[in-house]
Amino acid sequence: MLGKLARQHDPNVLVGFDQADDAGVYLIGPGTALVQTVDFFTPMVDDPYTFGQIAATNSLSDVYAMGGQPRTSLALVCFPEKADLAILERILAGGLSKMIEAGCSVIGGHSVRDEEMKFGYSVTGLIDPARVLINGGAKAGDRLLFTKALGTGVISTAIKKKAAKQPWIDAAITSMTTLNKKAAEVITSRFAVHAMTDVTGFGLIGHAREIALASSVSLRFHASRIPLLEGALECVRAGHIPGGLKANREFAECVVAYEGGVSEEVKTILFDPQTAGGLLISVASEDATDLLQALNGAGVPAVEIGEVLAATKPLIMVGS
Repeated sequence: MLGKLARQHDPNVLVGFDQADDAGVYLIGPGTALVQTVDFFTPMVDDPYTFGQIAATNSLSDVYAMGGQPRTSLALVCFPEKADLAILERILAGGLSKMIEAGCSVIGGHSVRDEEMKFGYSVTGLIDPARVLINGGAKAGDRLLFTKALGTGVISTAIKKKAAKQPWIDAAITSMTTLNKKAAEVITSRFAVHAMTDVTGFGLIGHAREIALASSVSLRFHASRIPLLEGALECVRAGHIPGGLKANREFAECVVAYEGGVSEEVKTILFDPQTAGGLLISVASEDATDLLQALNGAGVPAVEIGEVLAATKPLIMVGS
């Protein structure tokens, strides 16, 4: 809808909403820019403290995806008028724990009465305007790396239906509460990274589509290399499909071609909306191995899942 509004012309806006980037970037002085984002949502787990952690991790992720460093945040709270305030206290405490881990100060917030509970943050970070990582910039020959496993959407749906096994829940929560901080620190240190995004609500294919379109390239993924959370395929087979997954598939599958016998379950999971998902990185082929080793050495379970091709049709190819 923003695209339908009158355009503002401010030369200090380095990254706006034109290419569906993860955050906005605004120049404030020589060598310094602000990177800004906002995100909030309804609970996907029962424990309030864990929900707060997940919401904070998710909100911080877009700053990391641009190559920035989070500095301040404002809490966004929607809370039922008659609900127990002890629950809200635990949500805020969980969120604060992750903000402290990120080195990001919570400096305020805003709350409204709402029968449906929601929580998240607006986050402001700092970034070198010469080193902003955006969706555009991927080059033919680049390798595609990914830093987390897919499946939080279908597992969260199974949790809501009381159908998720505890190991699945544990794996999903670990993923959703793991900051992309370490990964971003490694990625921005010395490697020829051309484009990057975090895989969140639009799923792997949806966010890959944004990179392909913004960079005027095509992408190829190897399905067998894409990491999946424990229980993710079982949730798909059992029909625990979130509405967002269906919407993602209806919107983006038209640009995808499959080859080599990719299973229906794997096709489905590629569109799964992720919460606090991993970073999808387009890196020069000569740096791919070194970056992968550096990420793994820092404890980030990154894997190479594909490569960037010269622009062709289809926009995205998925093979075995």
